[in-house]
Amino acid sequence: MGACAIRHGQAVSVSRKHASLSCLKPLVGVLDTSIAKEPPKRADSFYTSPEWRALMAEIKRERPNCCERCGRSGTRLFGDHIVELKDGGAKLDKRNVQLLCGSCHTAKTASVRAERNARIW
Repeated sequence: MGACAIRHGQAVSVSRKHASLSCLKPLVGVLDTSIAKEPPKRADSFYTSPEWRALMAEIKRERPNCCERCGRSGTRLFGDHIVELKDGGAKLDKRNVQLLCGSCHTAKTASVRAERNARIW
């Protein structure tokens, strides 16, 4: 036998198998939707399309090689939709794309996502 379980205030001897099953605690709690966060943004396959790559090449030829928000140069620049696609922004309109460094792109995306979540809640 082995383990000892308490039932109705009395110790009862139970087999090892039953003891381990009865002692298990739930591993997954209830999701609190008031604090649940949206999953991290995942890049859409659109951003590897020939159309997007051609647009980015054209924008990079026409504009200075620096972040359009902070002015940082000598770093990788990301094409960022000013009005995000989820919010109705145009996919391939040069006027809706800005070149941002990684820090500015992350901050801008987080800010827009927070605003969107605030509108939903």
